Amino acid sequence: MKQVFINLAVKDVNRSMEFYAKFGFTNNPQFSDDSGKCMVWSEHIFLMILSHEKFSSFVNKPIADTKTNVAGLFALSLDSMDQVNEMAENGLKAGGTEPVPAKDYGFMQTRNIEDYDGHTWELFFMDMSKFPKE
Repeated sequence: MKQVFINLAVKDVNRSMEFYAKFGFTNNPQFSDDSGKCMVWSEHIFLMILSHEKFSSFVNKPIADTKTNVAGLFALSLDSMDQVNEMAENGLKAGGTEPVPAKDYGFMQTRNIEDYDGHTWELFFMDMSKFPKE
């Protein structure tokens, strides 16, 4: 079975766990402690929110300041534009920000939400029946 684990360095693990819980993730306490929380998006996709100290133990480069620099763009596909809007609004209510306006590409609509540390999530709905033909 293949799984994806996204690891993010955060300044306040508990505050970030609260944000991601309101954003639509669930906590897996089996893989969580004071220095890191495992947040579940789906059966095969997990988000590890780690203190800077714990995150640093896995890498040999400095941690990027994601409040002023983009270190990655994490995209989550949803089943409808209503779900995109609901998740985006939940992220905003949880203290996130929307750094750019929503975008409509015809076949795909997106909204971006940043967490407290500036990690950027692109929420999108794609309707392949509207995908441009050659």
